[in-house]
Amino acid sequence: MVDAAPNKVRVLVVDDDPDQLDLVRRTLSPHGFEVQTHNSALGVSNLVRSGEPDLVLLDVNFPALKGDQVVSLARRYAPQGTKFVLYSASDEARLRSLALAAGADGYLSKSVQGADLIRKLTAIRNQGRTKAV
Repeated sequence: MVDAAPNKVRVLVVDDDPDQLDLVRRTLSPHGFEVQTHNSALGVSNLVRSGEPDLVLLDVNFPALKGDQVVSLARRYAPQGTKFVLYSASDEARLRSLALAAGADGYLSKSVQGADLIRKLTAIRNQGRTKAV
């Protein structure tokens, strides 16, 4: 189990774009999020099991394994309250469809940044299963 500071929201961000990982980490870290990043769809189940994140922000487009497939695999190892959010630059209708089909708790466009990203992730974390934000 990972010890987190009280009230910190643990987020695992999974994306193969290092610039995107850095941007999300720099956006969330000053606002009460403990951010762990990973650059591959492979190994996410192990990170979810060992890190016990509150949220998993998961890119959809990976070469070997798509993010929507990772949701069902990683959810088996996740603590009960972990929320999975698909994160992509894809068309919103496609992203919504993928999130519903994968059983994700929400989806966000990569165009959502800054204060909007913080607000939407907080809303997903604080609510029950969320289909869209």
